Amino acid sequence: QVQLVESGGGLVQAGGSLRLSCAASGSIFGINAMGWYRQAPGKQRELVAAITSGGSTNYADSVKGRFTISRDNAKNTVYLQMNSLKPEDPAVYYCNADWGVDEYDYWGQGTQVTVSS
Repeated sequence: QVQLVESGGGLVQAGGSLRLSCAASGSIFGINAMGWYRQAPGKQRELVAAITSGGSTNYADSVKGRFTISRDNAKNTVYLQMNSLKPEDPAVYYCNADWGVDEYDYWGQGTQVTVSS
C-alpha cells in the first residue's frame, strides 16, 4: 500500500504561481514513477507531468515551459511548480504513483487549483 497526500492548491491570479506537493508513504520502494494529473469539471482526467525513479520527466504539451515536476527522494515527496498559470489550468490536481511490476496506480485525494482572471 502507498499513501499519497497532496498539498499546495488554492486560488491564484492568472499569471501567478503555485507549488503542489505530494508526500508518499508506505511501500514506497515499489514506486516506478510519480506524476500529476488534473481533472476539470466535465472533462477526463489528464496527465500533466510525470517523473520516473531515474529522474526522467515528461509533460503535457499544454504545460511545457510553465510547469516543472521534481522529486526529493529523501523526503519521498514530488513537487509540481506551476508558473504563468492560465484560465485553462483550473482543475482538481491528483498525485499518482505507478507501483510494482503490474504498474498499479495509487492516487491522492486531490487538491483544487483555481485561477482568477
